[in-house]
Amino acid sequence: MRDFPRLREISAIMIRHGMGDLIQRLGIPGMLERAGQFLHMPVNQEREDIPVPVRVRQALEDLGPSFIKLGQVLATRVDVFPAEWITEFERLQSDVPPVPFAELEGELSNALGRSPYEIFADLDPIPVGSASIAQVHRARLPDGEQIILKIRRPGIVAKIEADLRILRQLAKLVELEFPETRRYQPTSMVDEFARSLMRELDLAIEARNVDRFRQNFAAEPSIVIPEIHWQWTSSILNVQSYIDGIPGNNLPAVDAAGLDRRQLASDGADAVLKMILIDGYFHADPHPGNVFYLRDGRIAFIDFGMVGRLPHYRRDEIVDLLASLARRDERGILDVLIEWTGDATVNENRLASDIADFIFNYEHLSLREIHIGQLLTDMIAIMRQHSIALPPDLTLLFKALITLEGLGRQLDPDFQMLDHITPFVKRVIIERYEPTNLLKRGQHDLQDAASVMMGVPRDLAKLVKDMRRGKIKVDLDMKRIDTFGLQISKSANRLTLGIVTGCLIIASAIVMTLPFGPRIFGMPVLGLLGFCLAFINSIWVAASIWRSEHQ
Repeated sequence: MRDFPRLREISAIMIRHGMGDLIQRLGIPGMLERAGQFLHMPVNQEREDIPVPVRVRQALEDLGPSFIKLGQVLATRVDVFPAEWITEFERLQSDVPPVPFAELEGELSNALGRSPYEIFADLDPIPVGSASIAQVHRARLPDGEQIILKIRRPGIVAKIEADLRILRQLAKLVELEFPETRRYQPTSMVDEFARSLMRELDLAIEARNVDRFRQNFAAEPSIVIPEIHWQWTSSILNVQSYIDGIPGNNLPAVDAAGLDRRQLASDGADAVLKMILIDGYFHADPHPGNVFYLRDGRIAFIDFGMVGRLPHYRRDEIVDLLASLARRDERGILDVLIEWTGDATVNENRLASDIADFIFNYEHLSLREIHIGQLLTDMIAIMRQHSIALPPDLTLLFKALITLEGLGRQLDPDFQMLDHITPFVKRVIIERYEPTNLLKRGQHDLQDAASVMMGVPRDLAKLVKDMRRGKIKVDLDMKRIDTFGLQISKSANRLTLGIVTGCLIIASAIVMTLPFGPRIFGMPVLGLLGFCLAFINSIWVAASIWRSEHQ
């Protein structure tokens, strides 16, 4: 009930952008009417001529920070949405008007335990950046070091929590009303988004991400990661060193500074590939706005709010896939994709045929002619045709690789991503088959096998006991059981009211024949009242049936 005003606002915005049919199918107007709120928003017929992806992107922009972030996350789901949708989602920007610094002072004082002016010098009230969750201000420490303060917007947590509650409910409705979407698991997608967004709201988590990347690149002189000042950092404030460099999208300034574009592209690609294939912990959004080029030729990465994690087994799968792509090995690619399908049913023969066609299109090309971004895009198109949804930890990875290649080609038109991937793949494969690693994996496998064998008698004994006690349960997953029960309830209500109406008509007819009792216009009052009630009930039943038939 507390979220109904926001739900009404969301519905009105979607209707204004020509998505009234979707709102109607989800049953939201009926929910609002039962809550005593009504939608009086005419459908904008002119907007129906605008492509649907554009309308969805514009609606997300109007819906505010949570939905903008959702769109940015959906931009990583290249396995779910076609290219035109991804293009529109990528246009979503987090930049919003800044909050006046006076409104942030209270938050800062609470986080620091005293006034920020007692700690920082030259605290600039004009932000250098303003996003939907936080905004950034420059300042100096007493020793003269330049720093930035990333401050969370006041009141943003309560608003985002309300939006997440609504998104979870909408995802459930979408799964119920649009069976074709179930293969993409909208509820799981929203849950994953909610976890990611709540992590992003905690600026201390981003600070820990920065520290971890700083440790991973401590031995890499060409890469710079900001330093966190933990004595002032908290969930609502992130204090880190200021990066004085050239933004990644300012190529004229790169040329003016005399920097070697080719070397920058090479160092940046090697850094991100090290994150992915060696460390298993990578910057998930390496677009030009999050990369700075220092005037001494080093590269700095900032904004670690969105990071990806790859466990060892997933890195092995990625290496196997990349190695199979380089060798044009159809069987190797098929094995990895089948592994990613999970419990989904896939026609392996059709998938193998499509992979063979995919390999044939690249067979005559040399490595230098292959663009990894286009290659991954084509492979993802095959996955989409076969309803293979990428595991959540891989959607960020594929997006990062495609973004990285685009950034490299901006710096160097001759940039070849595969030239940088190949050495890393070889390194990982060599390390995989080193005697120490083989021995370690063998020990783990033996321990797992022994654990399973030792647990079998206990599991069997428990199963037999449960069978004796009648505790064996069978879980049935019936997606539309709630809707089915609701329809049964409505039908029972109409049937009951129909019976009551029939009884009223019969009873009123009997009363009309009685010679005593109060009368009006020469007819018994009770009989007239019964007929009136029966008439009203009949109208309600007829309207209910008509509405049910047209939903």
